[in-house]
Amino acid sequence: MSSLKDRLRTDLTSAMKARDKDRAGTLRMVMAAISEAEVAGKEAKELSDDEITTILTREAKKRREAATAFAEGGRTEQAEKETAEAAVITEYLPAQLSAEEIADLVSQAIATTGAAEEGMRAMGKVMGILTPQTKGRADGGAVAAEVRKQLG
Repeated sequence: MSSLKDRLRTDLTSAMKARDKDRAGTLRMVMAAISEAEVAGKEAKELSDDEITTILTREAKKRREAATAFAEGGRTEQAEKETAEAAVITEYLPAQLSAEEIADLVSQAIATTGAAEEGMRAMGKVMGILTPQTKGRADGGAVAAEVRKQLG
């Protein structure tokens, strides 16, 4: 079993014992998403830490988007709940890259591929290099926006 899944399961048990309903509920949703991914497809399989990180990233993004939608709709209480859930999920993700770190990685990738002369046509090449480097550590939209900005 992956160490990240073990940590999630242990923290869920601790949250239930501490009667922390919000944290326990969020961790239950995450564990359900992981279990669902494990049995999806033709054969059940054990997920690696990288695959679990991908699921956690997706779940955190869902919560952030929902919080934004609720806030725009004037439902602040529900927006706060979604924001709190996203914060719990984010605790299990690798440290996020800063805007400066993303800009540096993009600059290096552009230099490596020689994409500066090609402009926006080379975006796929640059993203192909950056995606594995930033997976779980930065939002793909933010990385793509920085690539667009630098390729100009």
